[in-house]
Amino acid sequence: MSEADPALVTGVPYAVTNPERIPTQRYFDEEFYQAEVEHLWPHVWQMACRLEQIPNIGDWVEYTNVGKSVIVVRTKSGVKAFHNACRHRGVPIAGGHPNETGASDHGNCAKAGFICPFHGWRWNMDGENTFVYGKHMFSEAQLDKADLALRPCRVETAIGCAFINFDDDAPSFRDTIGPVIDNLEAHATSKLRAEWWYGTVLPANWKIAMEAFMEGYHVLKTHPQLHQAAGSIYNSMYGNPPEDAAGPVSPNLTLRQNLDQQFAHMELLSEGMAGMLHPKEVEIARGMLDVEIPTEDPHQGVMMWFGMLQDQITKQLRAKGEPVPDLNTVAVSHPINAVEFIFPHYFLLPFFTSMSSYRIRPLGPESCLFELWSLTLYPEGEEPEAPQEPIMLPYDSQDFPPIPRQDYSNIPIQQQGLHAKGFEFMRLSKDIEGMISNYNRIIDGHLRGADQEKLAKATNTLGGNFDGKIFEYDF
Repeated sequence: MSEADPALVTGVPYAVTNPERIPTQRYFDEEFYQAEVEHLWPHVWQMACRLEQIPNIGDWVEYTNVGKSVIVVRTKSGVKAFHNACRHRGVPIAGGHPNETGASDHGNCAKAGFICPFHGWRWNMDGENTFVYGKHMFSEAQLDKADLALRPCRVETAIGCAFINFDDDAPSFRDTIGPVIDNLEAHATSKLRAEWWYGTVLPANWKIAMEAFMEGYHVLKTHPQLHQAAGSIYNSMYGNPPEDAAGPVSPNLTLRQNLDQQFAHMELLSEGMAGMLHPKEVEIARGMLDVEIPTEDPHQGVMMWFGMLQDQITKQLRAKGEPVPDLNTVAVSHPINAVEFIFPHYFLLPFFTSMSSYRIRPLGPESCLFELWSLTLYPEGEEPEAPQEPIMLPYDSQDFPPIPRQDYSNIPIQQQGLHAKGFEFMRLSKDIEGMISNYNRIIDGHLRGADQEKLAKATNTLGGNFDGKIFEYDF
């Protein structure tokens, strides 16, 4: 290796040494992928399941990633997690059928407990061994009660999900992710329930799939219907220099025309996505198009209209029994962005009261499992039964909603393009693609074993960093 090789300086293959340039080998090199398997995933908080999947005592779900399996179970004393291996010979005591379908094995262990399919040893929901077949054949030292108990895995609950971490010494989930968790929970995220859950296998590195959603700069070409409906929104952010930007309205249109444009944009965001912008919210907005607004100034009028709309969504959905927060209040007290990332592989897309959520897990250097949920609020007692596994579709299926279908058309071919001769690194905008840089440099911090408190502090900066700038880190 030459003196310029970043691995000599950082100890990380293909490390990011220029924050505006990301080496392409990070997205297909086997050595880099193995470094992530060994040094990233064992130390980060991973979204293991939605809590509505385990509503009853004894309900469990298996979570798998990069060859490791964990059981998440609801017990009488709360949600617990255990490493999924029999204490006898290591056979998984639940699930344990690796596949790429995205299906999570699940069940209820309240009566029978967990039973190893190999020799029939048993454990209860709290991980205590309750039966050893042929106990008399084992020496007493091999049957110590504490030694036979299932090994616990760290688990914390937030925003309606269970998050696990294999590292017993890592900072807590909330300390790692930061204030964005409190902001999301102020928007009733913990009360959201899944309407549907889709999954697909993408022929792309997991980071390529994540990064496709870290900026809105791609809307012009990838989602032309959104740009056509509300070009002023996107042009104000990406198409004009800051001094020329007119904000998310068109000064060439009347207030009424601007409102029609905003509504058309909402309808397109909602098409097939529900959680991103729910049809019930779109209908309330439709009823607000003719409301009297005490100004003809397009910018001021649109802002006033959104405030009035959020007030009506709050009141009308509360009247139906939905646990909706005061949208105007939390927009000020706990602001959230159009996309909020929960490092390293989960993110949410909030708008009004509903959200879409995405989880991406690596299946190899150039393959990943991509899942998306539609989440919304229901009146207490009217929540639907939670889906226990995703509906799996080919990534080019026409059954996906238009927006993810358009994203899926780019991600696999980007993966191919990374192999092009002479394409050595991605060139990032310092102003609106900073999150890609920040994410990759935090990953590098994990790969070289940087101080975990510093990594947690850096991870905090990812909250609200969608379309954000490049930050400096001290690790």
